[in-house]
Amino acid sequence: MQDVLLTTELPGLKLLGRGKVRDIYDLDDALLIVTTDRISAFDVIMDQGIPGKGEVLTRISAHWFRLMEGIILNHLITTDVGEFPAGCRPYADILAGRSMLVKKARPLPVECIVRGFLAGSGWKEYRASGCVCGIRLPEGLVESQRLADPIFTPSTKAELGSHDENIAFERMVELCGADLAEQARQATLDIYQKARDLADDRGILIADTKFEFGVHDGELILIDECLTPDSSRFWPKDDYRPGSAPPSFDKQFLRDYLDTLDWDKKAPAPPLPEEIVARTADKYREAMALLLGTP
Repeated sequence: MQDVLLTTELPGLKLLGRGKVRDIYDLDDALLIVTTDRISAFDVIMDQGIPGKGEVLTRISAHWFRLMEGIILNHLITTDVGEFPAGCRPYADILAGRSMLVKKARPLPVECIVRGFLAGSGWKEYRASGCVCGIRLPEGLVESQRLADPIFTPSTKAELGSHDENIAFERMVELCGADLAEQARQATLDIYQKARDLADDRGILIADTKFEFGVHDGELILIDECLTPDSSRFWPKDDYRPGSAPPSFDKQFLRDYLDTLDWDKKAPAPPLPEEIVARTADKYREAMALLLGTP
C-alpha cells in the first residue's frame, strides 16, 4: 500500500499550526499549506491515514479555485513547488503534489455551509422539527430529497476536537458585519450552483458543502479548500434515489463504518482495518477522476 504522510517536520520553516488535515507554515509574505493524509471523523483524527488523500484534496481544490475565480478570488498563489520560496526547496519531495503557496488572509469566524439536498444532520433535524438550522422547509420531504432552492446554513468554527455549532444568519452578521456576511452568503450560493451543474454533468451530485472565506487587502476571498470530499457530500448520480441515503464518494463511508463499532466517538480513535483504509482511498480517487476528468 502507498505510503502515507501523517505529519510534517520542516526545519527552518515556521510552523503556524496543525489542523485536522493540514499543516500550515508561515513564510512571512505568504503561507505554505501542506495537506497530509490524515483523516478525521466525528471531530476525532484517526491514527491511520488514507494513502494519496493529500494529493487528491490539493488537486481538487486547485481545480475548483481556478473555475470559481469569475465569482470570487481565492488565496491560491501556486501549487508548483519550483515557484515556492527557496526555504521550501529542500522539502520538494514532501511538498510536491500536496501543498499550496497561498496569500495571507484574516479568516471569517464562521464556516459557510450550503445544502442542496436533505441529508445527514439536516435530515435528522427536519424529521424532528420540520426545519434545517432554523429554516422552515415544506412538509412531506423525504431523505436525500433535492431542495427547491439551496439553503445557506452557517456555523461557528470549533476548536480542534470540539463540534461546530449551527447559527442563524443574523448571528453571522453580528460576528462578521453585515457587508461581509452578505458577500460570503451570496458567494457560497453562487459557487455551489455553478459547481453543482458542472459536477452533475460528470455524474456527481453535490448534496452539501462548506467554504471558508477571509479578508485579504480589504477584499473577501475564498480560502482553505474548495469542494473536496472532505468538505462536501458527493453522491454518484446514477445511484441517487430520493427516500434513501445514497452511497458517497466522501468520508461518509468511513463514518458509516465507525457507526457499526462500539465506540463513543471520542479520542482515542479505533484502529481501521486495511480494507476500510483502501476503500476510502478508492472513493477519494474516484471522486477526483470524475470531477477532473483525469485518472
